[in-house]
Amino acid sequence: MEDDIGDAPGAWRLTPRERSLLGTTLLAVARHMQTVNDVGQASGRQTSRREAAIAQALMDVHSSPGLWDAPFLLSNAIVAGVMPRETPRWWVKRRTGGTWRDLSIANDASEDYFHDKLRMTRTVFNDIVAACSPFIQRRLTHYREPLQPDHIVAYALYRWASGETFESSTSSFGMGKSSGIKAVDHVTKAILAAYPEKIAFPTGRRLLQVVRAFGDKGFPNCLGAIDCTHIYVDKPPNAPSENYFDRKQQFSIVVQVVVDLDMRVVDVFVGYPGCVHDARVLRNSSLLRRAEVGDIFTADPIILRGGVRTTGYLLGDNGYAPRTWIVVPYGGSEQTRDITLFDMRQKTTRGVVERAFGRLKGMWRLFLRHHKTNMNNLPQQFTAVCIIHNLLLEAGVPFGERLLLDPVDRDREGNTVPINLGLQDLSQPVSQADATEAALALRDALRMQIR
Repeated sequence: MEDDIGDAPGAWRLTPRERSLLGTTLLAVARHMQTVNDVGQASGRQTSRREAAIAQALMDVHSSPGLWDAPFLLSNAIVAGVMPRETPRWWVKRRTGGTWRDLSIANDASEDYFHDKLRMTRTVFNDIVAACSPFIQRRLTHYREPLQPDHIVAYALYRWASGETFESSTSSFGMGKSSGIKAVDHVTKAILAAYPEKIAFPTGRRLLQVVRAFGDKGFPNCLGAIDCTHIYVDKPPNAPSENYFDRKQQFSIVVQVVVDLDMRVVDVFVGYPGCVHDARVLRNSSLLRRAEVGDIFTADPIILRGGVRTTGYLLGDNGYAPRTWIVVPYGGSEQTRDITLFDMRQKTTRGVVERAFGRLKGMWRLFLRHHKTNMNNLPQQFTAVCIIHNLLLEAGVPFGERLLLDPVDRDREGNTVPINLGLQDLSQPVSQADATEAALALRDALRMQIR
């Protein structure tokens, strides 16, 4: 290398041979990048222009005053679009995260861990990812490697299953809080889009199975059981406290759910503040409107004792008034033997909805305890979880009874206690005085079926 000080004291310049070697190296790098970027997609004219520009850049390098000018010119050529470029790996932020890394390990020993964290088998998880992927594909940018669909779905499931805050849960998946919030929102929308018919009243063969199962319990042509649960939330900002204060003096949102005897959710309605009574929630839900116009109860009609005809109905508690499609207990402390027997049988059979709440809240603990939430998408999130609930039932994924025990609360003796299902005490049962004769006749006819 020549010791040519030039205008800058202490500076040095390349010899002609070194310049030639540097030019050859830069040309090789440029052509390699051009190949990687698939020059086949470019027209011959575009390619010629690029090569000419590269050659000009290299000629400039030969005449540059210093060694550091060559890489500077090359980077300028790339940024200016003279040479094709691929995503610069040194800009990509690598994603890490202990829980996600452990979930990604595919071996038999990790299956229990996988089920514990995401509440499902790897096979079911892969099916859900495949169904949701078209709705959550992310675009590769020059600044960040996008989270893949399986990563996004896994995080949303973990958030719902663990109930952890965004601040706590996102670090385990190698993402920031804002990415975690977006992931839950994207997965919620993807599940609703991928499984639009997964929550629906039964039809066809499934309808026959449901009707037969309830008939074996003494309730022919019954399609399900209805009840409400409460999701506890931190008080929404700017919302009047009395609106969300339920009868247990907690802030909550009411969820109305209908299930069949397999605990499959066939209808869900979310969103009313905790102060609203179950009967009012029903009156304002689409369920009532669809039932009244005959869109739901479409089983083959049967004739019960007394000539009572029915094409279907639900079992409910005394939070509802008797209707021609909702059968509630008689209630009261002093009743005849047959009425007492009917009320006991009705309560036992409709208890399936409480077991469904136990499975839903035991598995998806975000909805078990108080938590900060976006009130705008809470109904969609819970509906998405109900869809997953149905998918797991269909896949035969087991439910661990330990999930029915609260991991935090203890009784006075220090023993574990059952989880809070969010049910409200019926301190004020709905009056049956205004029930129609047809509604009361249906209940009487069913009572005479019970033996």
